[in-house]
Order: sequence, then C-alpha cells, then structure tokens
Amino acid sequence: MIFLDAAATTPVRREVLEAMWPYLSGEFGNPSSHHTLGEAAASALAGARAAVARVLGCRPGEVTFTSGGTEADNLAIKGIALARQAADPALNRVVISAVEHPAVEESARYLERIHGFAVDVLPVGADGRVSVDALRAVLRPETALVSIMYANNEVGTVQPVAELAAVASEHSVPFHTDAVQAAGWMPLDVKALGVGALSISGHKLGAPKGSGVLYVRGRIRVEPLVHGGGQERGRRSGTENVAGAVALATALTLAHAERPDLAARVAGLRERFIASILDTVPGALLTGHRTERLPSVASFCFPGTSGESVLLELERLGVVCSSGSACAAGSDAPSHVLLALGLEAEVAQTAVRFSFNSTVTAEELEQAAAAVQTAVGAVQGLGKR
Repeated sequence: MIFLDAAATTPVRREVLEAMWPYLSGEFGNPSSHHTLGEAAASALAGARAAVARVLGCRPGEVTFTSGGTEADNLAIKGIALARQAADPALNRVVISAVEHPAVEESARYLERIHGFAVDVLPVGADGRVSVDALRAVLRPETALVSIMYANNEVGTVQPVAELAAVASEHSVPFHTDAVQAAGWMPLDVKALGVGALSISGHKLGAPKGSGVLYVRGRIRVEPLVHGGGQERGRRSGTENVAGAVALATALTLAHAERPDLAARVAGLRERFIASILDTVPGALLTGHRTERLPSVASFCFPGTSGESVLLELERLGVVCSSGSACAAGSDAPSHVLLALGLEAEVAQTAVRFSFNSTVTAEELEQAAAAVQTAVGAVQGLGKR
C-alpha cells in the first residue's frame, strides 16, 4: 500500500510512543494531585508545555493543551470573540475566509446563531488565496476577531498569514490561524507570523489522535468553553492528558528540527508528481496555488470522472488517498473549498487529494502517478460505455 492521505492522519512515531509510554503506565498520576505520582505528572506536563513554547517562540503560559485541532479552533474563535464582547458589547463581528475548515466555519456560525454575531466571509481567488486588501476593506470597529487558516487542508494553498495578521493588528483585532496542516511543513514562530492565536493537531505530526494545542497571546482574554476545576490556567478545565501532551510536544519538536530539509525534499517530489499527472492524464486540473502551497499536498480534479470512483480504483491499485477533507467524508455535496475557487459543482465532485508524509519516496510517487493515469483512464472508459 502507498499511503498518500497524510493530511487526514499520520502514524504515531516510535519516538513519540517511547516518550509517552511512561505516562500511560508507571507515571500515571493526575498532575493536580499533591503526591509523588501527581508531581511527576505535573513536571512532565510542564516540560511538554515548555517544549511546545520553544517551537512556537512564545511563553509556556500561552500554551493550552486541547483534545485536537477542532477543539483548539473552537476555543480560539468562540472563546476570544465572547471574551471581547463581554468587555465591549459593540464587538459583534468575526471575519473568516471562504475556505476554512468546518471547525472554524461552524464555530463562527455558532456565534452568529446563538450570540448574534455577524460573520464576514472573505472570498478567495482561483488559487485559493485571500487578498490582503479584501481583509482591510471588511474590517470594522465592531470586528472582534479574524480567523484565516495558514494552509488549506484540501488544496494545500498557503495564505500570506503574516501580511494578513499585520492588517488585523493595524485595527487592534486579534488574529487566529488554524495551523493544523501547516505544522511540520511551515515556520510556526508566532512572533514572526504576528498572530494572536494558533491551533495545532497532534495526529497530523506523528502524535496520537486526541492531542492538540492552542497558543493564545498572553494579553488576549479567552472565555472557557469547558468549565470545572480550572486546569490549563482556567482556559480548559478537565484532568490533563499528560501522555498526549508529552506525545504532541515530542512530535512537534522532532518535526520542527526536521522541517527545513524535509520540506525541501518533499516539495521537490511534489513538483515531479504534479508534472507527471499533468503530462500523462488528459484534462487533469491542479487545484490551489501553483507555488504557494504545502510541500506535502497535490490536489487535482479529473473532469469527466467521479472522484469517488477514481479513489476506489486507486485503492484497488494499491494507492490510498482521499477526495478532500476527512471531516467531510460521507457527504455528497461538492467541496465548499473548490466551489470558493470558482469550480463548477460537477468538476468539484471529481476531486482527488494526494498528501504525503515525511517518509514518502520518489519511487512511491512514480508508482502512484502511473496508477492515477490507469485509474482515471479506467473510470473515463466506463463513462463512455
């Protein structure tokens, strides 16, 4: 099997398993307990928090551990917007882009539905990028928060986050970015990016599912979504997942160290893969920005086919990939991301996404490209019968 669906999830790294194992077995204490086992767990949690902070270039107290990227996005958007509105009831608008992950989009719609916020949705160009001028034009005195993703989970387009965050800063509006797909592939220094909040998910990096992080700049207030014992400095109550925090910190630290060389290597493989598909598959359409894209993502539409049929044929040929976001699996509706890029619905439904992990090889991608040519040809042939 050639696994090309790393944007959906990745296997847990051996180093991560080894780092987290003690906190699943002998060192199993509750970090809030005032005895030896609890103190060992609290020390491990503090170490994990400090390790994440080193990668992000922030203070450990600005790091909140969550159950994943979805919770981190929810806490950022709802928590920051509601806290700002509580301080100033006139703040009742949030800004998102048209290509956000459902965790961001649905959080914004919750604020609209339950708390009376207005949601300003920024359009994107055919390449999936948000215009800095478009953001500047939509910001108002009532804007409580801007949330624009770092890199898109379906087409891989990377947004000009630092430029966008600078515009928000000019208007004294906090800027959150969903960096779930960018982590491990793009720089994450929050000061260089200029962001006030940033979300990460562990299972995209080689940590287990159920681990995540939200960075929030120290002076930005956050209304908690989960109430109870006041853990995570009151931002997220509940007994901390010490093993998950250690796992995420280990995976993020490893990814940060490997990123410069890894990103360059995989980007070169991605370019050869894209060229091969465009050269050998008639009508293949690359989606997303041609150059400003994640090293690890190549996504296409194959007009005249069914994306799901191509996926089934590829799996039969030993290649595992996806039609887009795993969070939209089972939906018959065309991707909102591809529609936002201006594609017709029938074309959007032919989408196939290939996303690579750190161990992908040139040989695997050569075999995968040949399989794509065969699979698309087979599905197109069926349609002509």
